[in-house]
Amino acid sequence: MKTQKDLEKPIWDQMRSPSGNPIPGTGSSTRPAPKLMVWLILFVSVTYVVYTLKLVSTSRACEDEAFSTAQRTSTAMVHNVTAKSSELLIQNQTASDHYHLHRRESQETRTERPTEIHHIVFGIAASAKLWDKRKEYIKIWYRPDDDMRGVVWLDSVVKTNTTDNLPPTKISSDTSQFPYTNKQGHRSAIRISRIVSETLRLGLKNVRWFVMGDDDTVFITENLVRVLRKYDHNQYYYIGSLSESHLQNIFFSYGMAYGGGGFAISYPLAKALVKMQDRCIHRYPGLYGSDDRMQACMAELGVPLTKELGFHQYDVYGNLFGLLAAHPVTPLVSLHHLDVVEPIFPNMTRVEALQHLMVPKKLDSAAIMQQSICYDKRRTWTISVSWGFAVQVFRGIFSPREMEMPSRTFLNWYRRADYTAYAFNTRPVSRNQCQKPFVFYMSKAIFNSTMNQTVSEYTRHRVPHPECRWKMANPADLDTIVVYKKPDPHLWDRSPRRNCCRVLKSKTKGKGSIEIDVGICRAGHESNHSLYAAFMI
Repeated sequence: MKTQKDLEKPIWDQMRSPSGNPIPGTGSSTRPAPKLMVWLILFVSVTYVVYTLKLVSTSRACEDEAFSTAQRTSTAMVHNVTAKSSELLIQNQTASDHYHLHRRESQETRTERPTEIHHIVFGIAASAKLWDKRKEYIKIWYRPDDDMRGVVWLDSVVKTNTTDNLPPTKISSDTSQFPYTNKQGHRSAIRISRIVSETLRLGLKNVRWFVMGDDDTVFITENLVRVLRKYDHNQYYYIGSLSESHLQNIFFSYGMAYGGGGFAISYPLAKALVKMQDRCIHRYPGLYGSDDRMQACMAELGVPLTKELGFHQYDVYGNLFGLLAAHPVTPLVSLHHLDVVEPIFPNMTRVEALQHLMVPKKLDSAAIMQQSICYDKRRTWTISVSWGFAVQVFRGIFSPREMEMPSRTFLNWYRRADYTAYAFNTRPVSRNQCQKPFVFYMSKAIFNSTMNQTVSEYTRHRVPHPECRWKMANPADLDTIVVYKKPDPHLWDRSPRRNCCRVLKSKTKGKGSIEIDVGICRAGHESNHSLYAAFMI
C-alpha cells in the first residue's frame, strides 16, 4: 500500500528538476497540463502589464472625460477665485511686511544714528581760586558754536565774560553733610565726585554721554566722539584710563578712571548713579579723591572700567616729549596736568604750545600724534614721525619694537621712584653720543587742496649735539623735514595699525631738507618690518 509520502515523492522530484521535467527514473509520465498553465499565466501577466502602462499614459484624458463640462467650469472658477484670493493675500502680506520692515529700519536708523558732539555733555571740575588761569585751557578746545554742551562746576562765584565762549558756570551744591576722614586729601573731592549727578539733574535733552574732566584738561573732541561711537550709549558704560604711575594705580586702583584725564559715563548709567550716589558717598569717607569715590559707586553698580588708552592723566613731571613722540596706536583724546609738565613745544608758553597743536588737529584730528617709523636706507637713518608734533632722526638702525617704546624724558609722579614705577614699558635716553636723536618740531601745517593732502613742516630744534665720528651721513645737515599725508577721518574705523612712512626722493636741490610720505600701509608696499629686516640681513 502506498503511503502519503510515496504519492508526494514524484511531485517533489519534479520541483527539484531545474528544467521542470521529471527526473529520469522516477516513473512519471509527461503531461500537457503544466505547460498549458504556464502559457496561461504568461499571457495574463503580459496583458496586465500592457493594460497598466496604457492606463498610466492616458490617466489625464480619462480624468477629463470623467467630469462633465459643467463640473469642469465650476472647478475652473473655484481655482481662479482661490488663485486670486491667494495672490491678493500675498500682496497684502508683502505690503504689510514692507511696511513693518520700513518702520523697523526707520526706528533702527533713529536709535543707531552715530554719536555726535551734541550728544555729549561735559562736566568740568574747576576751582574759583585757579579759574582765571585754568580757563585758558578750556578756551583751547571748547567750541559752543560747534554744538558743544557743558557746565563748569565751581566752589564759589567767579567773574565771567560772554565773549570768552566758555561753558556756563554753576556752583556745586553744599556737601557739608557728607563725612570726609582722609587726612591727606581735601573734602572738595566730594563736591567734584557729584558733578555727573548734578549735571544730569539739569534735565538736558538728547544726552547720550556725560564726560568728566578738570579745568586743566584739554580734549581732542573729534577723537572723543570717535571713541564713544564704538559703544552702545543705551548700555551701562564707564570709560577712561589709568595713571602713568604704577604706584598711583596701586595706591588707588587699577580699575579706576583717573578723573583729570577724563572719563565718560553713558546716560543710563548716570541715571542709575544719581539714585544711589549720595548713599554711596556716605559709605566711603576715607577715600582720597573724587575719581576713587566714583569708582567705588561703579563697583557697587557692578560696572567695570572700560579702558581707552587715549585718555591721558599724565601723572609725570618734566618733559612729555617721550610720551607724545611714541603715542600708542589709539586716538589722542585728552591731555592733563598741563600746569605740571613743560610746554609741549619749546620756546612757547603752555597755552601757546597747545594752541599750536590745534593747527594740525584741525587738518587731520584722527592722526594727531600718531607715530610712523621708517628708514632711510641710503643714509642708514631711523626716522620716527609723530604726525603734527615732531620728527626724530637717529643715526643707525633701531627696531620698531624699540622705537614704539617711549623714551624716558619725564620723571615719575613719585620723585624717588625710578623707571620701574611706570605702568608701561619705557626705554632709556641713549647714552651713546652718536645715537642722540635730532628732533624737528612741527612749525606749520597746511592743506593742499590740489593734491588733497596735508603738508606739515618740521624745523630742527637747535641744541648742542656731541661730536660723532661715525662714518655716515650727519642729520645735523638737515634744517627742515616736510611730511605729506592725506587726511584719513576713517582711520579708527579699521583695525588698529600704525601708519607707514617712506622717505621720498627730494625734489629740491638743497641738502638741508628731506621729504616723507605718511599714510596707511598698502598691499605691495614695503612694510616697516621688511625694511628693518632688509637692514638686518
